[in-house]
Amino acid sequence: MVEEFLKKQAAAKRVLVAIKKARKRETLPSALQIADAPLAIEEEHSFYIFRTDTNAVLARGIQGFEAAKIRANELRKSHGLKWDEVKFKAERGKQSGAAGSSGGSTATAPKKQFGVSRDGKTFTNARGETNRIDYARRYNPSKGRRFRGYTDSQGNYHDID
Repeated sequence: MVEEFLKKQAAAKRVLVAIKKARKRETLPSALQIADAPLAIEEEHSFYIFRTDTNAVLARGIQGFEAAKIRANELRKSHGLKWDEVKFKAERGKQSGAAGSSGGSTATAPKKQFGVSRDGKTFTNARGETNRIDYARRYNPSKGRRFRGYTDSQGNYHDID
């Protein structure tokens, strides 16, 4: 039993040595390439770079983790900042096809303005879904108008104010 354990331990060491050698050559055996699949996913995301002390956005729309890392380092050097003063994060929401664009905002298509419409008949939530507003018979004295709300597509009622 001890001999079998030692054989398995020696085999595991040989596999680890093979992995280390393959990583140095930057070629992995096909069975081990699956382990590096999450790295490819990071290259699909769009990143933005910001200052941690002021939360000012320095660049947006940078495609890929490695490109964001390089661009963050360039911006850090150009602004004379320390390592911990510049960070980057993946952008939320739908990914735009503006690869490599940096600085400023990328105003492609204006988003729907959420909230109550000017005529007071519809309400647009943060997801862009528009619903008709229901006004109550009761008066809201703190707001100076009637109570209002809307019912979403699932049948849930939401108070607006």
